[in-house]
Amino acid sequence: MPFSVVMPALEMAQETGKLLAWRKKEGEIVSKGEPLLEIETDKAVVEVEAPADGMLAGIVATEGAEIPVGQTIAWIVAPGEQPPTDGASTPAVPSARASAHAKNEEAKSAAVSLTRGAPAATKISPKARRMAKELGVDITSLHGSGPDGEILASDIQAAHIGATVPSSPGDPAVSGPSSSVSRLEVPTTVGRIMAERTTQSWTTIPHFFVSRDLDASALNDYRTRVAADIEPSNGARITHTDLLVAIVSRVLLKHPRLNASWTPDGIRLHHQVNMGVAIAVEDGVVAAVIPNAHATGLAETARQRRELSERAKAGKLRPADISDATFTISNLGMYRVDQFSAIITPPQAAILAVGAITDRVVAVQGKPAVRPMMILTLSCDHRVIDGARAATFLDDLAGAVAEPSKLLF
Repeated sequence: MPFSVVMPALEMAQETGKLLAWRKKEGEIVSKGEPLLEIETDKAVVEVEAPADGMLAGIVATEGAEIPVGQTIAWIVAPGEQPPTDGASTPAVPSARASAHAKNEEAKSAAVSLTRGAPAATKISPKARRMAKELGVDITSLHGSGPDGEILASDIQAAHIGATVPSSPGDPAVSGPSSSVSRLEVPTTVGRIMAERTTQSWTTIPHFFVSRDLDASALNDYRTRVAADIEPSNGARITHTDLLVAIVSRVLLKHPRLNASWTPDGIRLHHQVNMGVAIAVEDGVVAAVIPNAHATGLAETARQRRELSERAKAGKLRPADISDATFTISNLGMYRVDQFSAIITPPQAAILAVGAITDRVVAVQGKPAVRPMMILTLSCDHRVIDGARAATFLDDLAGAVAEPSKLLF
């Protein structure tokens, strides 16, 4: 029985994925779970694994193509078996999440067309229509790259770039004294989507922020102590991020509203902590996920975080590496940032921003003393978390940082 290879959906808002490279060629034998292709999605560059054992056949997508989510791009067949033909094959069935999203998008698109008076023949996603309105792109002159010529957000972006970039150096738009010191940098898909998502989060989620200044003396001492035991055998350096992933995930179990998501039907409380860790890559930031972080030992947490970081920077993340985070930690301490406020990643309800550990003079029992201090800032979705819950969480977290051995062993 042939198995279809489809463009995967990693989240509800994803419309397309860009095929970067095939790892196998037409007619080659593949094994289930083996890296089959690389795609660039709304979040990052990821590796897609083969869904079954067999022979790769019927490749219909070329490298560099933008492909709608759920569309079949190849087949895996048994040796001697032929892939379904266009006329006989059953269309690829997207995941239930992608199917529901597609139906919802179609409904919204139809409604917008009626209310705004757009031509009935123009097929355009709601996201693309919104972008066209913001950028002033005339959709009647476009032919989309989606199914049946549907106009996608990427088509609007390309049309806008084409309209705003002058075609020759003599164009008045680039002539004059400032032309030699300015240029237009076109963002990659990852960079553009990151800009869109942070804008969407900031404009649709009611953010509020709570900060706490912590003495990191015990955290430093604990790291020094456990590093001597773990690092020689584990092969991974124990970082402050590893310690915070382990500590925060365990504290979150006592604060379910912090490990939750806002949905149209209500607040979804997650029973496990899948910790997202923000990782800087060339084109932006990705949040790789350590699943079940609350039940993962420190050595294993360090190993997973190191491997995720290496894969992210090499552009080799897998879909599972960036899916289903329930909370995120963003640490800029290594860049000597004292304090910052992070933007929440939907559908999560909170994100913790971690500043650098620096020696400062503070009051200890009424007297000045030098202590390694660290500022934590919690960004919260006010629909899910109120100020008292946020403050209580930070208070418990401060207590855990002061005595890490009580949670970690």
